[in-house]
Order: sequence, then structure tokens, then C-alpha cells
Amino acid sequence: MLKKLTFLIFTLMTAGIVYAANDVPVDLDSGRPGEAMRVDDGTEFKVCADPDLMPYSNSKQEGFENKIAAVLAADLGKKLTFQFWPDRMGFIRNTLGANRCDVIMGTTSDNDALRTSKPYYRAGHVFIYRKDSGYNITDWDSPDLRKGIIGVDGQSPATIPLRDHNLLENAHPYRMQRDLNLPPSYLIDDLVAGKSDIVIAWGPIGGYFAKHASIPLVVVPIPEYQDIDSKGKEYWNISIGVRKKDKDRMAMIQGALDRNMDKINKILDDYGVPHVPIVVGDKLEFKSKKETRGDAIPKSE
Repeated sequence: MLKKLTFLIFTLMTAGIVYAANDVPVDLDSGRPGEAMRVDDGTEFKVCADPDLMPYSNSKQEGFENKIAAVLAADLGKKLTFQFWPDRMGFIRNTLGANRCDVIMGTTSDNDALRTSKPYYRAGHVFIYRKDSGYNITDWDSPDLRKGIIGVDGQSPATIPLRDHNLLENAHPYRMQRDLNLPPSYLIDDLVAGKSDIVIAWGPIGGYFAKHASIPLVVVPIPEYQDIDSKGKEYWNISIGVRKKDKDRMAMIQGALDRNMDKINKILDDYGVPHVPIVVGDKLEFKSKKETRGDAIPKSE
């Protein structure tokens, strides 16, 4: 059996194809120096996406970014296709940079590795707790924050106000980058199971899984903290990204975004994604390129 499996892997790699997580096919020849690369023939709206990162995307196209991509592709009269790749270190290099796909559906608006659209939503971190706890948590000074264990991703922006309010001793820190043996819902799962009493999560992740939890949960947007400490910034404008050189592609996408904002906002609402009005000229997102390299959207934090 092992010999057969080894032979199969060798055969697929010889053909230039491997299978990533969830049996997602990846053409490894595309993007190699000296090798023929995929050429966009203008008929596809080909998105770079994670195969297992709900509520954003999965290989079954069930995420809200999958659905928004479908809206844009239909508007533009293009065939929607995906190149799935785990959204980890090297994601842009192995997808957009290798010409395996052309569009990243969610990145911070200041990401200077990409050409970005105008922001199409703004998200932040949230407090989440069980409804039957009787807690009333609205900000960092809420007394109920001191009554239980706080699940939080270590080194995320929310740890800054936690530190400033002497709450770190209450914290149960998790890995900043998700262990892929755990589902994206791991923070909420532990809250439901009673392993933590309060969770601080990135809004799209927390809002979606709280909406689908087996018990009633309360989701409260966390107040912005950037004016107190910029490292504790809680909210980010989110844009679509393409390659720097793809000016015409971005103009086309921007037109589709502008025409479909009502549909996009409905999708966000349907998925329980807490979103707030876009802040134009966000002082931390629109510095000069000499001042910032941009910030990665905390999709898995």
C-alpha cells in the first residue's frame, strides 16, 4: 500500500500536480522559472482562497468571500474559479505571485504588496460571552471582564488593552496562527464547552461562529483603542487585492464592487459578520509606504 501511495505521489508530481489540503489540486509547474505559466484568457474570475477557513472560504465555496466573489463574477460576466491554498506564510507568493489566480478577496486596504480596491467593509474585534452568564461587557473597564477566563489569541492587537487594564492574568492565550488540527471555530468551541468564560475574537470569525453556536452567545464590538496605543488598533478597512501591475483588472473589479454593495452588505449580515462604517483616511492605514509595510488581515487570529 505504501509503495502504491509513493508511486501515486511521484506520478502526480512528475505531471506537475500535487494535492493540497482537502484534496485541492495545485499545478506546481505554474510559477516555476523557465516553465510555462498560466495565462489569463479574460474569461475567468479566478480567486486565491483558503480551502478550510470559514466563514471566509472553503473548498466547497461556502464562505462569505466565496459568495461575494460569485456576485462580482456574475456582474462581470466571467466564469468563477478558485485556486485554493492555505492562507499561511507564502500565500501570496504561491497564488497571486505564481499567476495561479488573480484576485484576493480580503486584505487590509494599506497592504502595499498588492494593488487594493477601495474598502468594501470595515471589521474589528469583539467580546463574546454566554448569554446565561449574566455578564454585561461593553468596554475594557466593564467589571465583568475580571470575573472569568478570557480566551484570546496571543500577541493579537487585543492583548494591548488587556495588558493596560491588568487583565492578562485572566487570559487564556491561544496560538496567534491557528493550529491546522483545530477548526477555525476553536475559540468559540472552547467558550461553549466552558473552557473559557469570555472570548476576544476577530469579528468575522467570532460573529459567524457565535451565530451558529449550540447555545445563545452575546457578541459585543470592542471599542477602538488606536488613539491610546496604536499597537492595540482593533478595526481595519478591508479591500480586494490584485497584483500591482493589474491596474485594469482592479478598475474592472472596483466597478463591480460599486454596483453591488447592497448585495455584499447582505452577505456580510447573513454570515453574522459585524461590520461598521468605513473610515476614510484611517491614520494607521494610509501612511506613506516609507512608514508602513501594511498589515495582514487577521483572518485566522
